[in-house]
Amino acid sequence: MYHTNFLSSSESYFHTVICNSQDFQNTTINDDLRFMMWDNPPHLHPMNLTSEHFNPMAESGAPFAHSFSWEDPVLDRIDGELLQRSAGRFTPGKWCLANPELGTDPCSVRGTPSVIQPTVNSRRLEMLLVKLLDPDNFRPRQCI
Repeated sequence: MYHTNFLSSSESYFHTVICNSQDFQNTTINDDLRFMMWDNPPHLHPMNLTSEHFNPMAESGAPFAHSFSWEDPVLDRIDGELLQRSAGRFTPGKWCLANPELGTDPCSVRGTPSVIQPTVNSRRLEMLLVKLLDPDNFRPRQCI
């Protein structure tokens, strides 16, 4: 019943189910891996992220962020600088074998899709997860 009248029920429903499940209760971390900025004092919703927030957002290691204005230039900056994605193309991975310096889509020639190559950004995510799983942080931040 709680989620019937909740403004963003989809944003907390999954967490509520997992935190109340005996099977997962002691394996969860109370962190949704999202970067958000709040006004001071906080409003009902987080601030819309802009290019002004790009550096702290990237440095946070969070793989998700909330929220953006439609077609804000920071979205193109995320695509280009963090994801190395060109306009109209997929985010390239180690499986993309074509040479982008020749002006071709790097993913026009594909290799094995299961090949993963860590980047600076994946290392930021790793540092965030290590911090969240640190024994001093892990137990106190579990579901209550």
